[in-house]
Amino acid sequence: MHSLSRRGVLRSLASVGFSALAAHASNLTKVALPAESNAIRLAAQTNAFPIDPRNFDSFLAALGDLKSVGYAGFETGFINLRSQAKSTAEARTRIEAKGLVFTGVHIFLPEYDPQTSIAPQALYESVARLGAELGAQRLILSGSPAVTPDEIKRKADALNRAGQFAKSQGLILAYHNHWPEYKYDGREILQVYADTDPASVSFLLDAGHAYRTGFDIPRFVYEHAARLTGIHFRDFREGKQVPLGQGTFPLRQVASSLERAKWSGWVINEEEREDGTKSGLVVLQPAYTALKGAFGA
Repeated sequence: MHSLSRRGVLRSLASVGFSALAAHASNLTKVALPAESNAIRLAAQTNAFPIDPRNFDSFLAALGDLKSVGYAGFETGFINLRSQAKSTAEARTRIEAKGLVFTGVHIFLPEYDPQTSIAPQALYESVARLGAELGAQRLILSGSPAVTPDEIKRKADALNRAGQFAKSQGLILAYHNHWPEYKYDGREILQVYADTDPASVSFLLDAGHAYRTGFDIPRFVYEHAARLTGIHFRDFREGKQVPLGQGTFPLRQVASSLERAKWSGWVINEEEREDGTKSGLVVLQPAYTALKGAFGA
């Protein structure tokens, strides 16, 4: 669903010496969040911008645009940071100068480890170290669908291990879903919630992806708020993504559920398009207005 093509991701990974491998939660103890996250705050994913991973200035320009709109934080894909692996102190200074909280570094791949359904351990450990040095708060992992009970168990066990490593680096581990995890009444995602340790694994709910399966998002966020370290928002109309607030996603109902649950954390706009269109502020500005209206943040 992300705009980076499979070939583009693999090429970028190869250029830095890595390759992707080929092929109802009972305990809802809340993972401790950073001290500043004591209220709902607004952030955005950077993948609405045409960032060149080889040009760090293009990434910094995107952060400047987000700041100009009013967003308080950002999330970005690890590809955008790899070029700074040998100059992290300088890069962190330049990032922090933009005045945004670095909410998380996200690993999305065209293919995942077939044994664990998440990123290879060597890759996520490398990205966690880099993210920590650059000031990120979270290591965010996506994954491939796990179907059988054994596959789901292996995925949950791998997330527990990743969560322990992220914690050793001072990061929160957050699992980010796409739509398959919410098919079949959320069978996979609910089992992953149940099989992961709340002290090590939290979740970055992509509410837009889950909504596409017909899932009751307002109810879900109320019932599982304690495991959510952040929420991605996106909107759809007639099967196509549109700027947040211009589609049918129940944004205000979700905001009301989070208020009833007394939830605090990051609400993150993700304005990516399946056709790879990079519209930047054209879509991020109205989305910010919609988030501001719903959450008053």
